[in-house]
Amino acid sequence: MTTPQETTEAPEFAAVREAAQRARAAAPAVRAAGEGRIDDALRAAASLIRDRAHELLDVNAADVAAAERNGMAAGLLDRLRLDPERLAGIATQLEVLAATPEPPTEWPVRTLETGERVFERRIPVGVIGAVFEARPNVTVDVASQVLKARSAAVLRTGSAALGSATALVEQVLRPALADAGLPEAAVQLVPLPGHAGAEALVGLPDLVPLVVVRGSGDVTRKLSVLGATAGTRVLAHADGGGVLYLDASATEADVTRLVTDSTDRLGVCNRLNLLLVDRPVYDTLLPVAKAALDARGIALSLPPHDHPLGHEWALDSGAEAHVTVAVVDGPDDAADTAARETSGLAATICAADEQVAHRFIDRYTGTGVFWNAPSRLLDGYKLLGLPETGINVDHTPGPRGPVTYRDLGLRQFVILPPERA
Repeated sequence: MTTPQETTEAPEFAAVREAAQRARAAAPAVRAAGEGRIDDALRAAASLIRDRAHELLDVNAADVAAAERNGMAAGLLDRLRLDPERLAGIATQLEVLAATPEPPTEWPVRTLETGERVFERRIPVGVIGAVFEARPNVTVDVASQVLKARSAAVLRTGSAALGSATALVEQVLRPALADAGLPEAAVQLVPLPGHAGAEALVGLPDLVPLVVVRGSGDVTRKLSVLGATAGTRVLAHADGGGVLYLDASATEADVTRLVTDSTDRLGVCNRLNLLLVDRPVYDTLLPVAKAALDARGIALSLPPHDHPLGHEWALDSGAEAHVTVAVVDGPDDAADTAARETSGLAATICAADEQVAHRFIDRYTGTGVFWNAPSRLLDGYKLLGLPETGINVDHTPGPRGPVTYRDLGLRQFVILPPERA
């Protein structure tokens, strides 16, 4: 006979709970580590990536081959695939992060009338979770940011990248932590495929109070709701899609450059997704944009549309090589359309007229707004010189845009006695 307390926990939930408990046990040592030890671990990880590149690429090749057999679309395969250049880029980003000085963790606020001194501090969360798509580089991006923020990490990747993520954790991150005298358990990887592990991770606020969630829109939105219900703070990156507005003042050279630079990769969230063209120049500038897209093998989705204007092609398996086209009436209409019809990730205006450009910039309410620069720049490393844990597109106070270690802390207020004379 069982008692009410003897409930059976699902295996996935139990596995995630155990990983979170190991991370929590390691968290105090990470919090207490001096800045040099965290950075030493990051530099050691960079060296291990270079030393073990052959083994890491072999594991990734097996992941890619399995995904191809299972019919994974080209855009998702591009996210999954590592090559020597991408692996070298991961190592370089680790070294850049290690060389980045930490911002102040304490600063004075005011002195009370009674003489007590008020300070504000930034302290670690403790344990931070992350649910992300099948992209091996994100394993290192997120873990390194969490460690730099003085917290331990519990990671859950898409099942297609589980082999690559496991290799990066076991052959790179944990040995690097050990080399720096830090607990290997500070980085945990949920070893389970399927969505149950992700759902469990957002349901443990007592162990993992903050979870970064990124990936496909529907799944991410579901996890956000589950996390909110459980009391977990979720930083969600559910939707993307860059917008490019071609103003009547745009030059053909700028149109060609921006369209080309915005479509170098089709499986990423900040690629060109929606092309807005000012009505007076639709017949003259659209052919210019089309020529650039043709060179990339990308088709136009022309009006009238049988899908929403903000349909995210990067998540449309097998149809990634498309860009939606719509006509707008000037910069105000373009900015409003971009904000209304898309996630609000990033929008670019292509224009020679400075006044029009600033009108668009002031009108658009999304996360990033650019003048004659591609939406692909809305990326932690390209924009801030740092890897990111994800890109938050919320319209509420809190971290917005690329989320880095600087955003992964808690406010704490300290009151000290009056200074002695």
